[in-house]
Amino acid sequence: MKYTVSLKENRQFRRLYAKGKSVVSPSLVLYYRKTGGKENRLGITVSGKLGNAVKRNKIRRRIREIYRTNEERFVPGCTIVVVARVRAVRSSYRELEQSFLKLAHKAELLRKTEGAES
Repeated sequence: MKYTVSLKENRQFRRLYAKGKSVVSPSLVLYYRKTGGKENRLGITVSGKLGNAVKRNKIRRRIREIYRTNEERFVPGCTIVVVARVRAVRSSYRELEQSFLKLAHKAELLRKTEGAES
């Protein structure tokens, strides 16, 4: 993720939840806010309700990889937090990817040339 910085501090997540916008699918929730900077900031949240550490880390790795492989399609200058829902545990990689990209398109986070193709 060469154009992206990870969100790590709790206050960064809370600020986005309070001031950002969100879009929802059955398996993911995407919170976002356009900041106008040169790079994106990404945070991933997976609750303990979704299962043990192995399951949570698997979901986290999948979401991170989905973002990494599609990173150049995203508009720069956004803060994004992806929250996994219970259905994400049973979803395949392809289903998660489709859900994530559909949410990003709905939130207008994808570049216009790419958004028309999706």
